[in-house]
Amino acid sequence: MAIKIKNQKQIDGIRKSSRLAASVLKYLEEFVVPGNTTKFINDKALEYILDHGAKSATLGYGGHGSVPFSGAVCTSVNEVICHGVPNQYELKDGDILNIDVTTILDGYFGDTCKMYPIGDISKNAQDLIDVTRECLAIGVNECKPGNRFGNIGYEIQRFAEGKGYGVVWQFCGHGVGLKFHEDPEVSHVGQKNTGKRMKPGMIFTIEPMINEGVAECIIDRSDGWTARTRDRKLSAQFEHTILITPDGRELLTDVYGEY
Repeated sequence: MAIKIKNQKQIDGIRKSSRLAASVLKYLEEFVVPGNTTKFINDKALEYILDHGAKSATLGYGGHGSVPFSGAVCTSVNEVICHGVPNQYELKDGDILNIDVTTILDGYFGDTCKMYPIGDISKNAQDLIDVTRECLAIGVNECKPGNRFGNIGYEIQRFAEGKGYGVVWQFCGHGVGLKFHEDPEVSHVGQKNTGKRMKPGMIFTIEPMINEGVAECIIDRSDGWTARTRDRKLSAQFEHTILITPDGRELLTDVYGEY
């Protein structure tokens, strides 16, 4: 596994693309309301991305599934874990929605996602969102030079399972920046003190997918993309693109200032 160490020019370009991706999520907040379809939200995202001189990395992407992905963003509602295809589904009060966006700006990739509550959501849904956000924070805290990648998944799994949730192992974080998906794979489950060591200049995502019930997913045969929880219970996800620096890390997609 060859993990690319980015140079300063590449880091600057990836940072700009990452900030743009995060700004898409912020822009979409006003449209994530009951009655709007996920296709409408997708179209707003694409318009914003194009207006800022960038492209969507997911639109037409063929890395998974039986057909190329048709959305500019992934829209995953309720029991959908990830890779939800935008369609005519109308958001309703009580839904939870994940939007995942990856931009390509001047050839550089930035990748991020977050959860949106639709109207008044249940306590179970809010608790799941809160735990998932904390799982990302726990993973981020492990990001520093010399630490091993396995500790990210170990700490996330320990926390989430301790709260009674399932941690998805069929999908993972990944290196990003010069390509959509690079080495390393960043698992959200794992054994302590395993894996490669982190070094300054490495850029990757952490994107824990936490399920209300069992960890396993089933992919819809209808589109070859949409991954749902096996037991149809809720799922949530948060994601940041992270740069390892000489003295720690920089969250390239944290435009909200949460970390």
